[in-house]
Amino acid sequence: MKRVCVLLVCLFFPGIAAANAGMVVAAQESAAEAGISMLKQGGNAFDAAAATALALGVAEPGSSGIGGGGFFLLYIAREHRYVMLDARETSPALAGNGEVYETQSSIDGPQSAGVPGLAAGVDHLVSRYGKLTRGAVVQPAIELAKNGFEVSPRLQGMLNWRGKVFNDSARNTFLAGTVIKQAALAETLTRFAKGGAGDFYRGETAGRLVADMKRDGGLIREADLAAYRVIEREPVLFDYQNYRVISASLPSSGGLTLAHVFGQLKDDDLKAMSQADRAHLLIEAMKRAYRDRNAHLGDSDFVDIPDLLGAQRLKALRAGIDMQRATPSAALGNTPDAIGAGTDTTHFSVIDDEGNMVSATLSINYGFGSGYVSPSTGILLNDEMDDFATRPGKPNAYGLVQGTANAVAPGKRMLSSMTPTFVIGPKRTFIVGTPGGSRIISMVLLASLGFMLDESAPADWVNAPRYHHQFLPDEIQHEEGAFMPTVTIELQKRGHTLKQVSRQYGNMHAILLDRETGNLTGLTDARGEGKVEALKAR
Repeated sequence: MKRVCVLLVCLFFPGIAAANAGMVVAAQESAAEAGISMLKQGGNAFDAAAATALALGVAEPGSSGIGGGGFFLLYIAREHRYVMLDARETSPALAGNGEVYETQSSIDGPQSAGVPGLAAGVDHLVSRYGKLTRGAVVQPAIELAKNGFEVSPRLQGMLNWRGKVFNDSARNTFLAGTVIKQAALAETLTRFAKGGAGDFYRGETAGRLVADMKRDGGLIREADLAAYRVIEREPVLFDYQNYRVISASLPSSGGLTLAHVFGQLKDDDLKAMSQADRAHLLIEAMKRAYRDRNAHLGDSDFVDIPDLLGAQRLKALRAGIDMQRATPSAALGNTPDAIGAGTDTTHFSVIDDEGNMVSATLSINYGFGSGYVSPSTGILLNDEMDDFATRPGKPNAYGLVQGTANAVAPGKRMLSSMTPTFVIGPKRTFIVGTPGGSRIISMVLLASLGFMLDESAPADWVNAPRYHHQFLPDEIQHEEGAFMPTVTIELQKRGHTLKQVSRQYGNMHAILLDRETGNLTGLTDARGEGKVEALKAR
């Protein structure tokens, strides 16, 4: 039965005419249009994903770009295969073991940047899995950078927040008026269209970027760029009752943490529970899963990861949950290393008429990343070095307290919470993901449960108010309206501390596929400016 569940994905157009033969759902209309234009030109979901990723990096500069990285979760229909493209940034050699961050910021300025991975990821996606030329895929982003776009109220809010840390090139690019044009970035993208990853990591663009780094105090050097490689990894795959979940693998913590929570809940009937009992159980399971995430997970190419998902271990963790009383985080214990991430990422989902699927989460980490634009390339660099435990035992920008498994080391990939995911049910498939820093995993968890339990309209799966617990701080962070008053009172009575967040978080973009009819439903998060673009069936 498990095998049938997987193979059904490639049969989702079973000879029944569907209104849409492909779909792209992304955080910006121009990016979704770039993706759907690839399908119209005869490309597949992988071409569409590459074009969408590059266009998002131009039109949503506070959240992603070729100065950052991310994860592409793929389903390759012709091979009946899932794969994750790991385009996560790596630590420059000059960062050493993190000593530099005792005196320099891991959030602001060029020294906070890891070696970008998105360019390598896009090039690999197009050359290995796409149908179109790299030039065709890059062209929408080039035009968008040249012609510019108007600053939206949402983007203006991010500029007001992070603009104070910009270098001169960033200020001249993003704070010059109501229309943002990026001429230097357009030239870099034009070189990328011709030379691909070779230009970006070993050619003219690499030379320009390193020269800027050396002059302005950055740590990235020629050898760091030349050594970068995108990696194909096996995704995390697990079953939960009648559903199969495929999600991101290390160095993303998303899939393992999802598997941890669902593993604890394997024998619970969530549908039969009261709202208070369900919320309490989910929060307690999150607390235990995030404890293990923060203490033990890191780049598996550098550290040994213990078996956190053994059936008996998860069963014992579930047995330790008192349904009438919250367990204090301190009572769960700490490792010696673990005592004591917002809307600034992006996500898009893609599907085509061949059955290929992409769930991609991309980031430059904090809003506008490092705030540093390389003057000679127009590349806005990430500040992903803060996703390492640069100071083990101390909270990072998203409040995560992590251990030495995620400590800095040259060439190492920093742990991530990005969680691009496919959820496959008996008749429907859900392609989902979101930005949101450390809250990404809990958002994908709640949306996936919305799909599985099917108690509300699909739009509610991505728009319902959210709640989150990450072990430390020991509190339930939640949006306004996440709990009914009676549930709030009951949670407090059981010993939970609740903290309403000051702003909404996340920007989820998902696709729901009905495999019996082939019908596609695009779902955008009302918190953002997302857009659904569909290719009409012929």
